[in-house]
Amino acid sequence: MRMYDIIKKKRGGGVLSDEDISFVIKGLTCGQIPDYQVSALLMAIYFKGMNDHETACLTRCMAESGDMIDLSAIPGVKVDKHSTGGVGDKTTLIVAPIVAACGAPVAKMSGRGLGHTGGTLDKLESIPGFQTSISKERFYDIVRHTGLAIIGQSGDIAPADKKLYALRDVTATVDSLPLLASSIMSKKLAAGADAILLDVKTGGGAFMKTPEDSLRLAKAMVSIGELAGRKTVALVTNMDIPLGRAIGNSLEVVEAIAVLKGNGPEDVAEICLDLAANMLYLARRGALEECRKLAAEAVASGKAFNKLKDMVAAQGGAVEVLEDCGLFRRASTVYAVKAAKAGYICNIDTEGCGLASVTLGAGRTKKEDAVDHSAGIILHKKTGERVEKGDVLAELHTNSPETLNEAERMILQAFSVGEDPAPDGKLVYARVTLNGVEYL
Repeated sequence: MRMYDIIKKKRGGGVLSDEDISFVIKGLTCGQIPDYQVSALLMAIYFKGMNDHETACLTRCMAESGDMIDLSAIPGVKVDKHSTGGVGDKTTLIVAPIVAACGAPVAKMSGRGLGHTGGTLDKLESIPGFQTSISKERFYDIVRHTGLAIIGQSGDIAPADKKLYALRDVTATVDSLPLLASSIMSKKLAAGADAILLDVKTGGGAFMKTPEDSLRLAKAMVSIGELAGRKTVALVTNMDIPLGRAIGNSLEVVEAIAVLKGNGPEDVAEICLDLAANMLYLARRGALEECRKLAAEAVASGKAFNKLKDMVAAQGGAVEVLEDCGLFRRASTVYAVKAAKAGYICNIDTEGCGLASVTLGAGRTKKEDAVDHSAGIILHKKTGERVEKGDVLAELHTNSPETLNEAERMILQAFSVGEDPAPDGKLVYARVTLNGVEYL
């Protein structure tokens, strides 16, 4: 078998066999196939695409290129959740404790933030002492005893995906749908869950900018999961506006705690109940509406917040900061960005807000960059709300005051003020299952 022939086949629009794909992934992983040939194949896939079977095979081969996590020692149906990334997206911090409080174990591996999107690990590490790097044995033990643990991904999870992504990043093939879907799902399959819920973001703050593109990605990933024998559901959710009012690590943890205590922003609470209900449905806890009631009761009773505290304690974190959020480390400088004119907020550039947060120190542009856990933004106004001249649009939190001018410019540019209020936008556009699409 020659790489030349595989490239030629795909360039001509042919269908790659399982043997072709396995040959490529094995050769890539062990370094036997040069980068220039893999890059040529990626470009051929970008233009010619892959069918569902090819994409599922590619995903499986990437998942099997490294460690495959075995969660069978943990009783119950294990459900994983993945978000395609957004601004202010602290849903895992809320949804995972809700689901665990309802008796469904959550053994989750999460990632760090990069670019304008935040990462769950960075948020959790803003809790003093919280450990995201622990042994597999300890990980399993925590889930067995508390029902919930969230850790960082092992360096041996889907190594072929890491190599492919590095090449996609420099060959303008990142947004190829089969390559994107297989990249996400290879890590989910390797993580060992029995079922998978996908939160596919759409809009200005997401990687997929239109509902149509997001729906195509959702369908592709659901197909991959089902073909791999994992029950899979996807929700297409709105990222045309930041989720909640907090952007930045400790600020988002504080907001997540408020939601779990029943007094957080309505948009965050609403979407988290939808996500939790679907995870509980996948865990066979009942019909979808019954699962939503279970999720709401877990919040109202305080069980979900207590479950978060159990996890934080088990992973070495300071539980007292959850009980008294005033104990979180605060940024040395808080600066108010004020409206230049009166009107209604008719649009917010969500990606621009995320990048402003990075400028303040809350995120990273390169993987090796350090993160300031106390930096970020609190939005005082959101789309559809009335603003008067001089009203505070947002608070900027930073320990690097030299960044304030640039961050203020970015926020003022991100907010559009007009004479008429914007119509309310949907939080969830669609629910995708193996049986089709339900528009919501």
